Formats: sequence, structure tokens, C-alpha cells
Amino acid sequence: MLTTTIGIWALTAAAAAAKTCYNVTVEVPVTARNGVFDNIITPRTNFDATSFALSATKQGRNLSETALSGYATVSGHYNISTQYCVPKNAGSSAYTLQILTHGMGFDKTYWDLPYNNYNYSYVDYVLARGYHTLSYDRLGFGNSSHGDAKNEIQGFLEVEALAQLTRMARNGKIPNIQAPANVVHVGHSFGSALSVALSVNYPELSDALVLTAYSTSIDYMSMFLSGANFQQARSSGKNSDYTAGYLSTGDIRSNVYLFFYPPHFDMGLLKFAELNKQPMTIGELMTITGLPVQSNFTGPVYVIDGANDLPFCGGDCLYTGGTGASIPAAAKALFPSASAFSAYIHPNTGHAINMHYNATGAYKQINDFLGVHGLMSKSHHHLHARHH
Repeated sequence: MLTTTIGIWALTAAAAAAKTCYNVTVEVPVTARNGVFDNIITPRTNFDATSFALSATKQGRNLSETALSGYATVSGHYNISTQYCVPKNAGSSAYTLQILTHGMGFDKTYWDLPYNNYNYSYVDYVLARGYHTLSYDRLGFGNSSHGDAKNEIQGFLEVEALAQLTRMARNGKIPNIQAPANVVHVGHSFGSALSVALSVNYPELSDALVLTAYSTSIDYMSMFLSGANFQQARSSGKNSDYTAGYLSTGDIRSNVYLFFYPPHFDMGLLKFAELNKQPMTIGELMTITGLPVQSNFTGPVYVIDGANDLPFCGGDCLYTGGTGASIPAAAKALFPSASAFSAYIHPNTGHAINMHYNATGAYKQINDFLGVHGLMSKSHHHLHARHH
């Protein structure tokens, strides 16, 4: 029996959008086998952060392997800050829940950007198509529990937190959430890597996977690590509650290099992203390539990348040297049992797909795929049938 205590929840109705959202803090018990990185010291200053990047990008060397001294069980009760949104005219019929996992440098607002009248909101887009959404701040970030940046907040612990959150949602154990008919896991970047790992460890928890800003290639990780120009998150005033080893991008230009494709975005949204950026931990950076990937998942899988994604495509997802249709298409090999697999490359877009002018075009591609493969709410399906 999963025992949970629910923190204060609040109802927020965005005046601009036709939606009802509930902000709920959920306590989840989480246990994982984490890496112990005793052979590396947690960077404590901005200078140390640069030294860490130098060590992590040295050719012919795998820092995760050299730093690893073993494994240890990490266990605790953690608070996860969630936002559950329902369409304005949601009936009580069976519905599909999309669980949204953000990537590094962001929090859950990545999916529902309070910018320009929510013009870029993935949440608003999918609610209009009859889905419900559950977005959350990943364990370690935003309004969720923070923790030790090296030995605690790693990919392994975050996968288990996502699994627990999913079980609670599926079982109707989160306030206001009725048990859904189906659950789709949608990830961005590191959130996609966590969703893949979830499908490896617990394939029964998901009915479909949407992997945005993701590929199996780790060839360009050094571009990401060096281009970030890392600094301690706590050295920037607003993130002072983060401890040593929580690293942020250096400045707005680093943010552009990692996440954007000039000039195909609104400069105001870039400034918003810089003001609201979240850090990443060295524990995550050293476990992103250690998460399990070979999956027996049997549902449909959709991979979508901006054509100019830097961390996963080196800036050009279509340049494969003749080895395949695109770099992200190679992810098909991870899912030999998937009922359907499709990889789509979205034009004029960098790593942060949701922050480019044509973001809603990407949202349409994703949700058309889900609709074709039967992952649509029953009530929306009937509406759809009536209109055609």
C-alpha cells in the first residue's frame, strides 16, 4: 500500500486559457540504486564548475566511469510539485492523461509557458484535443524537494520518482485526478531519457511514449557541457537555495547556444527563459548516459526533434553520413516490440522545441500521432466523429 501525504493544493484558473489546473504537492517514497562518485569532488565555485566541464569533455575518457566508485541505495520521502490540468468541458468519461517530464535547465512551466497569453503552451494545445495533463517539477528542482547534487539527485532516483508519481496517478491517489484510461509519458531531453528508462523498468506504467528533443547519440554531449559555460546556481541570487554542484548556464548567450535556433524565436521568450532558468546537477550529468535504454515496451513511440537540436544532433539532425534518415530515427532500435515507431524532424527549431515560433506545429505532429494510435479521450473521440 502506497501511503502518501498530500501537501497544500490550490486551484488556479488561468484567465487567459480555457482550463482548470490544480497545483498539488505530493509526497512520494522513492528508493533507487544510485552511483557513488567518490573519485570526483563536488565543484563548489564557478572556477570548479569550469574544471568539472574540462574533466567531463576530455576526449577518450569517460568521467562517469572514472569518477564511479560503486553503487549505494538512496531512499527517502520527497515532495514533488505537480500541476494537473483538465479541459474546460471535461466530462467524467474515460480519458487519456499525459504525464509531462521537463528537461535540464527548465521546470514544469516549460509545458505551460506563462508568456504572450500562453501562446506557446503545450498544455493548452493538448487540453483542446481532450487530453488531461500532469506536469511536475523533477525531483531536485523548482518547488520539488532539492537534494545532494552529486550522490542523490541522479537519473536513477528521478526515474523511480516518476514511476511512483505515475502509479499514484493511475490509481487515483492524487487529489482531483480520477484514474485515467491511458497514460502517455511525454518527455523533453533529459525528461525523455527518464521516460525511456521508465519504459525499460516498468513497461506496464505507460501506454505510449513521446520523446521530444531526444536521440540515442551521445556524440555531442561535450558540445552541451562546454557550451553551457557552467556556474554555480546558488551564485545567481534567485537560486540561492540550491547547494554546491547545482550548475546553471553561464548567461543568456549560453542559453541560446544550448536551447535555441536563431532567429526562429521571440527574443522576449528567450529573456523569459533566462530569467526563469533552472539548474542541473553533476549527478544527473554523470548518469544521463548510464540510464537503461533497451526497452520491451509494446506501445507506440514517437520521437520528435528540432532539426537544429544541439545536444542530441550536433546542430543538424538530418546529417547522418548516410547511416539513416535522421539521427533520432536510430532510436527505433531501442524499441523492438513497439506497436508503432515514428521519428519526426521539426524545421527551424533548436533543442527547446516549445520556445520556437513554430512550437504548435510540433504539438500537432505529436498529438496527431497519438490520435492515430488510439490514445484519445473517449469524449473527444465522439466529438471528433460528430464533426466529420
